[in-house]
Amino acid sequence: MIKTFGSFLALGLLIAGQSTHGQTRDLSFEEAWGYKSSITKPINNYPGWLDNLHYLEVDASDKNTYKVNVKTAKRELYVAPQVEDVRVFVQDNDIYIKYGQQAAKRVTHSPDLAEQNPTLSPDKKHIAFTRKGNLYSVSVDKGSEIQYTNDGTDVIYNGWSSWVYYEEILGRSTNYKAFWWSPDSKQLAFMRFDDSKVPMFPIYVSKGQNGYLEETRYPKAGEHNPEVKIGFVQVAGSPVVWAAFNEKEDQYFGEPYWSFDSRSVMVQWMNRDQNNLKFYAVNPISGIKTEIYNEVQPSWINLDHEERITYLGDNKHYILKSDKTGWAHYYLYTLDGKLLNPITQGDWQVTNLARIDEHNKVLYFMARKENSATKDLYRVDFSGKNLKRLTFGPYNHEVKVSPDGKYFITNYSNVNTPNKVALIDNTGKRLRELADSKAEQYQDFNMGKSEFLTIKSDDGKYDLPVIITYPVNFDPAKEYPVVMSIYGGPDAGSVWNKWKSSYASPYGGVSQYWAKEGIIQVECDHRASGHFGKQGVALMHRNLGHWELVDYTTVAKWLKAKPWVSKHKLLITGHSYGGYMTCLALTKGADTFDFGIAGAPVTSWELYDTHYTERWMDTPQDNPEGYKNGSILSYVNQYKGGLRIMHGDLDDNVHMQNTIQLIDALTDRNVPFELMIYPGSRHGWNRSKLAYDFRERARFYYQFLLEKPLPSDFK
Repeated sequence: MIKTFGSFLALGLLIAGQSTHGQTRDLSFEEAWGYKSSITKPINNYPGWLDNLHYLEVDASDKNTYKVNVKTAKRELYVAPQVEDVRVFVQDNDIYIKYGQQAAKRVTHSPDLAEQNPTLSPDKKHIAFTRKGNLYSVSVDKGSEIQYTNDGTDVIYNGWSSWVYYEEILGRSTNYKAFWWSPDSKQLAFMRFDDSKVPMFPIYVSKGQNGYLEETRYPKAGEHNPEVKIGFVQVAGSPVVWAAFNEKEDQYFGEPYWSFDSRSVMVQWMNRDQNNLKFYAVNPISGIKTEIYNEVQPSWINLDHEERITYLGDNKHYILKSDKTGWAHYYLYTLDGKLLNPITQGDWQVTNLARIDEHNKVLYFMARKENSATKDLYRVDFSGKNLKRLTFGPYNHEVKVSPDGKYFITNYSNVNTPNKVALIDNTGKRLRELADSKAEQYQDFNMGKSEFLTIKSDDGKYDLPVIITYPVNFDPAKEYPVVMSIYGGPDAGSVWNKWKSSYASPYGGVSQYWAKEGIIQVECDHRASGHFGKQGVALMHRNLGHWELVDYTTVAKWLKAKPWVSKHKLLITGHSYGGYMTCLALTKGADTFDFGIAGAPVTSWELYDTHYTERWMDTPQDNPEGYKNGSILSYVNQYKGGLRIMHGDLDDNVHMQNTIQLIDALTDRNVPFELMIYPGSRHGWNRSKLAYDFRERARFYYQFLLEKPLPSDFK
């Protein structure tokens, strides 16, 4: 999955600084970048609830944790009860288990063969792991091993995922783990991958005298995917029982879910076109499958959808999250797949569950209902009745709900309101304010003001969300350069009406430093970024790059029509998908955009992986025109302006191949651009390169937008 670059050189403006009350002054270099205290102050942290009547509070001053009574506000020092900590880890290729402060116990003895992803069973009696493509478990007490599979090779993996599943379906947080304990600890479910037909992609590592190749089975759009089977084994030892699927079929499987009683496994199946999702209840003893859910959409369905299924404790129902109506909503189903009723519905979308009150049959959840750029807490009955907003104001809320659902704590803000924390009851009544991060000296600083607004799309159908941060002492009679920071991927909007601290980011973002230097900073989203539900996102089907650029161009033209915007100094910047859109803006959109800084861009979609690319684009064989129209290489003859391209030489997600093919085309046309390859870096820059990248971005801004030398503060 193409992601934004998550490493920052600095955190936000956190601590109140010193200033002379009644006078205003500019932020210093350190304050503007968040290296030093300034406009906000540290506030206490509220990590959650101890019980129905007490929440936990971590004091910002003494760092102690306190339990606080919701009714009386009485605060008492809280010492967490001693719970035996059990930790399983790999050291020198063997598995160890450690209980609390005791010495670690070695449970495997094969130092020449690396064990991977050791996972303790729920009853803490066994540890499952993989070794050389096979699935094993080991008894914690006896140290005896059981090997469940024996066909693992360099292309066949049992319980260890193929790259495309690791990246796109199961997620990088799994570290390739593809096995799951049953709740009763007696069975294991796992995936078996056969990568025999998946092409190998080489990455050259330049270390040492001769370097070496790092080879990954990476299926690019239209190529062979791994063949996958779902298997089950008894922990005590048994032949593998295979779920009754045909592994030769072109298909995908999502993460399986064990039932509470361990008698069944819910398996998610999807076709290669990714527009048909089915749930099967699979018997782990026989492998027999029963279809219990079937969803078809004209565009696609996200197999990696968060909260797809949430089982209820009654072992009779589950809550489904689906965007099949064009908006993400919750539905109540019986375990055999019968729809009882929609729990939520309408032209708005849910984001995540906050709490399920099964006793009272009430669902607490977050949603983007009042405004697509903010999240609020709601409650609704399982029946879909009595929907009520519980949060307040034009703010974005992050909440923690008490165990009984009677109270919640919200951390709320918007672009002009630094974070505050409040205690609320389940009627929506604000009981008391707990914290305010706004520093007492806030008004003493000269700052660039931010504004959340919408701009009408060129066809008049959408109100595109935009945040503008104006220069300090903004004068509408002057002209200012613009930096537009974007991402642009499907359903991956970056515009949220919440407080944003000033920071130094490798892919742009908002900084009070640039506001002080006289740059207008803009963040914007397009019609398919998620603000308009799945029905908006679906517009990208088979034509990545089109609507994104149309809407970004609309925003850019709106800006350039203002007398306070320079007509030839608009810079667009982004990383990954944002890098792709930046390069597209400087080629296909070069009549509007003047400069760009692009990190790790996809430059032609046939160079990216099957699952992500084909979800939106179908295969290159089925959609040749869409791939051609979405490729930057199709528009290199239109390139003009100033473009800086950056890529990590070890990027195993968006291969450096993408940048190489683009710069090959640009150099053939004898046009100027900047290029930086960061050695030893993958999809994000190696930490040792961040300071250099930070200075070079600043140098680019000064050279082309501000037309003056880089100040010595950066050196």
